[in-house]
Amino acid sequence: MIDVASALEYLHYGCTTPVIHSDLKPSNILLDRDMVAYVCDFGIAKFLDEGNSVLLTKTLATLGYMAPEYGVEGLVSTRVDVYSFGIIMMETFSRMKPSDEMFKDDLSLKSWIEESLPDAIFQVADRNLLGEQDKHFNEKLECISMIFNLALSCCTEYPQDRINMKDVVTTLKKIKRKLDA
Repeated sequence: MIDVASALEYLHYGCTTPVIHSDLKPSNILLDRDMVAYVCDFGIAKFLDEGNSVLLTKTLATLGYMAPEYGVEGLVSTRVDVYSFGIIMMETFSRMKPSDEMFKDDLSLKSWIEESLPDAIFQVADRNLLGEQDKHFNEKLECISMIFNLALSCCTEYPQDRINMKDVVTTLKKIKRKLDA
């Protein structure tokens, strides 16, 4: 996750002209043999002109990963990538896709994770990540809870309330250090 977050941080802040991927989803993330992640498929990427922080577009991204303002109004900013990244984190650590048939009507992957915090993390976390017999069970559970909270910070309804990718990278690195300790 840190590789993908770092790539987005670079696109948003490291380029002369900020680049918005616009269609971040698991199939646009490749892993090499060392499990290093790379962001790919920039087919509908957008460049922010100097002085602009938002663009209007008619090109739509993938349902389930698309920020509300993008799908409803066609508004694109770096915060749409942040939203998509949050959904990908939820999917990765819960092993549930936003398109899963259990997510109908008012229940979404985001609301399911949100409702599980703080007391039911074990019920939504990928069982392969947590074994109750694991001697570091509580530490892992705490880190997964921190990851889900971070993911929710990426997926707030209003883009101006979302965390930025610089802060996402910093937070993920803190969580990794805690897990490695």
